[in-house]
Amino acid sequence: MLFDFTKLDIKKLENLYGGEKAVETKGYIDDDIKILMGRLEPGASIGEHEHNPGFEVLYIVEGCGKILIEGERVPIHAGMCHYCKTGSGHSLINDSDEDLIYFAVITLK
Repeated sequence: MLFDFTKLDIKKLENLYGGEKAVETKGYIDDDIKILMGRLEPGASIGEHEHNPGFEVLYIVEGCGKILIEGERVPIHAGMCHYCKTGSGHSLINDSDEDLIYFAVITLK
């Protein structure tokens, strides 16, 4: 399959997993996988959640912020990649003054 993210519709998800503000996302979703580009505006976050079953690979395209891993807020910036393995949890937080853009692959099984 081939995806042109510039032609996909944006979905706005308010308070995702109990996070702050909204997440804008676009991508492909089926029964097995989510392949997404997302944007967190300053002050927005994706609340803490667990991947079980499945896992997530999250690549930071632009901006900076924090990822909550095992209760610790870890600084992240463009070029960094986070792997949240099956049974683990995490949260993505934009505590900067600029948008945080990410690319995520999330397995659902």
